[in-house]
Amino acid sequence: MLQVINHMKIRKPSPLVQSFSILVLLLAIVFVAQSFVPERVQITILGTTDLHGNINPIDYYTDKPDNRGLAKVATLIKRVRKEQPNTLLIDSGDTIQGSPLESFHSRKNNVRTDPMMLVMNSLNYDAMAVGNHEYNFGLKVLEKARGEAKFPWLSANTYDKDTQRTHYKPYIVKDVAGVKIGILGLTTPGIPYWDNPPNYAGLEFRDPVAEARKWVTTLRTQEKADVVVIAMHMGLGEDLRTGEASPGQIPHENEAISIAKEVPGVDVIFMGHTHRDVPSLYINGVLLTQANHWGRHLARADLYLQKEPSRWRVYAKSARTMPTDDRVEPDPEVVKLAEPYDRQTQEWLGRVIAESPEELTAEDARFRDTAILDIVQKVQLEAGKADVSMVASFNQNARIEKGPVTVRDIAELYVYENTLVVLEVTGQQLKDALEHSAKYYTDYQPGKTPRELINDKIPAYNFDIAEGVTYELDISKPIGSRIQNLRFKGQPLSMTRKLRLATNNYRVNGGGGYTMYKNAPVVYRSSEEIRELMVDWLERHKTIPTKPNNNWSIIP
Repeated sequence: MLQVINHMKIRKPSPLVQSFSILVLLLAIVFVAQSFVPERVQITILGTTDLHGNINPIDYYTDKPDNRGLAKVATLIKRVRKEQPNTLLIDSGDTIQGSPLESFHSRKNNVRTDPMMLVMNSLNYDAMAVGNHEYNFGLKVLEKARGEAKFPWLSANTYDKDTQRTHYKPYIVKDVAGVKIGILGLTTPGIPYWDNPPNYAGLEFRDPVAEARKWVTTLRTQEKADVVVIAMHMGLGEDLRTGEASPGQIPHENEAISIAKEVPGVDVIFMGHTHRDVPSLYINGVLLTQANHWGRHLARADLYLQKEPSRWRVYAKSARTMPTDDRVEPDPEVVKLAEPYDRQTQEWLGRVIAESPEELTAEDARFRDTAILDIVQKVQLEAGKADVSMVASFNQNARIEKGPVTVRDIAELYVYENTLVVLEVTGQQLKDALEHSAKYYTDYQPGKTPRELINDKIPAYNFDIAEGVTYELDISKPIGSRIQNLRFKGQPLSMTRKLRLATNNYRVNGGGGYTMYKNAPVVYRSSEEIRELMVDWLERHKTIPTKPNNNWSIIP
């Protein structure tokens, strides 16, 4: 037997068989190796915020080009989409108010589709969080624009009053490349502090932190979202270096930090409301970003996900903001859509309503009495039959040239849709308001000018100036004791004297921290905006007064 075996010849495989075997082995190795390589995907989310009706790259108040607007943002959006198909586009609110274009559309010719909704529809927005300024023109205008949008308006903390029913969709879930992305909307709850009650009738605005916790849980557990993104009309409410709260805020106005710290399950927050450029910020592992305002930037967040047995997991994320600078051309399709709205706006702004014998500017209106701000005071005093008027300088760049005065000049001077309200106040309440206003200046330092002593944490629009009384603002005194020689009709103002005080609805509702007006009786409320009252006044008087009465001054 052994001899038979010894004489048997063992044949070697042919070269072809050997090659085939090696190929099979290699394929097997590759297959096994690939089975250990995780499946990955990149998702990009783009965000705008506080567009405030800016479409074309123009400053309507100066009628000059400016790097802003949705037409330029559109160019960036299309550029990103071309390189990255897995892209979502969201907005964080304050969208349908804030530019002369939207003012004219909402107040003068609200028949056509809202221009912002028209353009945003063309760009295929996925969702928009509702901002506080959406309410400025009233619920009829708001709901019309909302109905014209081909994307949902989101606000998880806005409820129909005394119900458990949200007025808007709280969230949406989008499937992108097999990844379930939940987008939650939140609105700053300060609307009742800033707007007229009819403009938000039937609605209530609840604590955004509690509502975020509730709805993020829903997205994670019920909707099985792999990623949770918050589009919020709120921003950073404190100085990150010191933890000091930003001055003048109302309760829960800006809760981005609290939500990042206290609400588990959030991946990315797109902020708004504070008009800041925040390219990238990490808090408690949450990525935050904010695209400035007026379409000056586009925020971009990139998420990198890895497939696990039961879900996708974010293993890396980053954000940045992209400027709409001189290198970015406006998108021609968007410009074409906006053209009829732009044409009507320019015709309205160009209408001559009065003459000015001299050039007037608001450049120094926060440091001395000026004729240009006295125009607003005169209008408020006359329209409200008031004893005293309070006004802030909203735009230090406002200028009225010598010669014809147009609607554009007045729109540049008074940039908000505020309405006139007259309160009955005491002398003490008026003094308290002026003392609160005086916080605009920091502690006095000898040798420094008032311009050098501005508290940059307080917005300039919160520095109110009074007309109808005379007084001195002594910045060398401690805060709370700076208003000196306060007089009415030449006599020291009694703290118990009753006065008719003309101001705006924002102040009456506590905007800017003016809580001293809270319980003051309202004796007159105008349905017209102060800007329209100014236009009417100038058309009647024809000539602008150019000499201030110097009823107040800063000392020393």
